[in-house]
Amino acid sequence: MDETEAPPHNGKIVIAPDVLITIAKLATLSVPGVVRMAPVPGGLDRYFKRGAADGVQMLLRDNALSAELYIVVQGDMNLRVVSEAVQAEVVRALTEMVGMETRGINVHIEDVTYDEN
Repeated sequence: MDETEAPPHNGKIVIAPDVLITIAKLATLSVPGVVRMAPVPGGLDRYFKRGAADGVQMLLRDNALSAELYIVVQGDMNLRVVSEAVQAEVVRALTEMVGMETRGINVHIEDVTYDEN
């Protein structure tokens, strides 16, 4: 085998759903203007879904990820610009760290906040 050739793949790689949620959450929080994650709105059933308290819902279908992100944004920021930056950063993080295709990243702005200074 040549040094440039990769060794054959033996076995499989499993990534826990909580890892995907953490990656999406940290990528979201890294965007300027995002203050914090907001809980996933809904009834009692939201408490039985992974990531609901973290403001993230992830779905894996046909080997592609989609996410629903619930955030609180600084009130003096352009909400559309912040949302688009969140989408781009989450897609980048999931693609680079996990190597999975993303189908859609939906951003839900649940609240805005203003500094009291």
